[in-house]
Amino acid sequence: MRFTTVAFSLIVFIVIFSIFVANLASLIGIDKQLSNRLDAAVSDGQTREHERLRLDDSPNHLMWFLQISDIHISMYLDPARVPQLVEFCNRTVDIIAPSVVLASGDLTDAKTSNFLGSKQHEQEWRWYHEVLRDTNVLNKTVWLDIRGNHDNFNVPALQTRQDLFTNFSVQGRRHTRSYMQQIVKGGERYTFIAVDASLDPGPKRPFNFVGMLSLNETQHLINLAERSRQLDTNYTIWFGHYPTSCILTPGLGSGGIRNLIGRYREGYAYLSGHFHTLGGAVPRMYTLQDEGFLELELGDWMRHRRYRLGAFDHGHFSFVDVHHNQWPVVLVTNPKDALFQIPGKESFEAMMHSSHIRLLVFSPAKITECQVKLDAGSWRDCKRVSRELFVVPWEPAQYKRGLHKLFVYVLDDDGRSRMIEQQFTLDGTRLRFDFLAKLVLMYDTNKVFQTFFSVALIVYLVPLCVFRIWHTLVRRGTVVKPRLRSFCCGSWIRKMWILSTVDRLMLPIVGYCLYLTCGPWSIGEVIDGHIGVVFVWGIFVNNAFLPGTLTYLYGFFQLMLCQLPLTIIFANNVSRRFYRRGTETNYGWMMGLWKNSAFILIMTVEVLLAGIFWNSYGLLAFIITPLRAWSIVLNAVIWYQSRYIPDKCLRSAATVWSSSEPKLSSLSQ
Repeated sequence: MRFTTVAFSLIVFIVIFSIFVANLASLIGIDKQLSNRLDAAVSDGQTREHERLRLDDSPNHLMWFLQISDIHISMYLDPARVPQLVEFCNRTVDIIAPSVVLASGDLTDAKTSNFLGSKQHEQEWRWYHEVLRDTNVLNKTVWLDIRGNHDNFNVPALQTRQDLFTNFSVQGRRHTRSYMQQIVKGGERYTFIAVDASLDPGPKRPFNFVGMLSLNETQHLINLAERSRQLDTNYTIWFGHYPTSCILTPGLGSGGIRNLIGRYREGYAYLSGHFHTLGGAVPRMYTLQDEGFLELELGDWMRHRRYRLGAFDHGHFSFVDVHHNQWPVVLVTNPKDALFQIPGKESFEAMMHSSHIRLLVFSPAKITECQVKLDAGSWRDCKRVSRELFVVPWEPAQYKRGLHKLFVYVLDDDGRSRMIEQQFTLDGTRLRFDFLAKLVLMYDTNKVFQTFFSVALIVYLVPLCVFRIWHTLVRRGTVVKPRLRSFCCGSWIRKMWILSTVDRLMLPIVGYCLYLTCGPWSIGEVIDGHIGVVFVWGIFVNNAFLPGTLTYLYGFFQLMLCQLPLTIIFANNVSRRFYRRGTETNYGWMMGLWKNSAFILIMTVEVLLAGIFWNSYGLLAFIITPLRAWSIVLNAVIWYQSRYIPDKCLRSAATVWSSSEPKLSSLSQ
């Protein structure tokens, strides 16, 4: 009983301590100086009202740009990425003629030839640099690139020789990290603020997934936003590689980077990449954050060749995500898609008093037909007022209640056509974003990972401890032995109960899990030439501490996919030994392999994972790695002990359960 009480207390204490360390910056609270500056930003923003512009048939007050993300130029995969990027820079940029192109991270792949390790390859960066140089794209538009986590794999510090982004990117030679670019078009000022949340230093895979903004970098971003406001910007687009849910922001409290962006009224949207639409599970990863701005994740160029066309039209922001070489490209800017209305920043009144439906159309060939239809009305021809802008008069008063549909049909001279359907509203009726998109973009990824890990610990350890306490109380006569009527459920409760009574098995099982929460998982070259120490709650490397993020998810899978199934196997072995089943018959080796196939499969997976760890962080990390190599040895020993446990270790269990099944001969004497 004493062992169980101490173990249970340790579980609770260490789990709380681990989460406390991981969230230390958030627990301290929002930095007072940053808080004061953000409050001042809100007060100033409330006094800034821009002139309301009438949406007519004028091509003025219109600006559009492109975004491309997760290019992943690779030495070993998909050689078509580079030629098609050349085509994008030559053909797409020429046809659309954007004022700005945003390249939001993961410009290169940075994987080793076996795809298990990671390092910066100068050749990949040279290809990226040569594409921009040879296509002359930098003289056609403003190219704004930013680091992604792949661009930061195995980089000991920014602006070192391993930091190839500094030498080969466009903005890396001008800015150390986050930066601002303002353009003026049609008398209006548009600001783009790049958020560089890459880790410094940048570890190798797999523990380089979540971004982080230091206090200094956060202060720098506030300075950029304030400078933009001083330059009297009209509209601001924030962009970066990581979604806001994937950025740690010590000093900004629970709201994080969203708290910063939302304090500036001129901020309309945050654009990102990184999640690759979760492998296609969430193809429309968009949401409206509670702080009052759109967050829009863009699918990757790497596999899906996606890019985004965004536009500001008379103070209204619209966008469309497009597949490469999919023509014509059509973007309706008025009336705006009802799903993406930004309350407080975009005026329904402006659309209500507009005189024309407006849309941008781009194609390599001449547009021969451009028609629109409202609800069940008739098709109407659009008038071309500039190279890319088409308009048609309408009567918005007829559509002032509820949701309505706008249909657009476009045909070019080469026979390519595009039909789009878009819902709009003039009375503020709201549409709902996809649930998974909101879940991914609005929740804190790190807290989700921590929750997974904590739940896994509870699911794994608490039942064993409960059975141990229950067993002790039954032996003392405090409670009666339970009657297990369900054959399946009762059988497994009995097996886990018996396992919990065997100290030589219970101690290492509980001890290993407790170690995962507080002890170092591995010591090795987290960055080439730099020894680091990996804990679940963070990594120490190159005189820096990186808070734990993906480590929690890694620990969750270790517990749920390896340790929990193995513990069930151990319990089954102990139960067989307890009731003398399967130990007296000498099976052949083939039958032996079959009976232990589950254990062999899990251990094979453990060995493969240990090999991947070796490949990622070196031989030292393989040798000094309680998480991986040591757990293989530990689990093999526990498995052997559970198969051939001495009778004396089962006496405690026999005092409760021996009467319900055939008794152990040695224990009944």
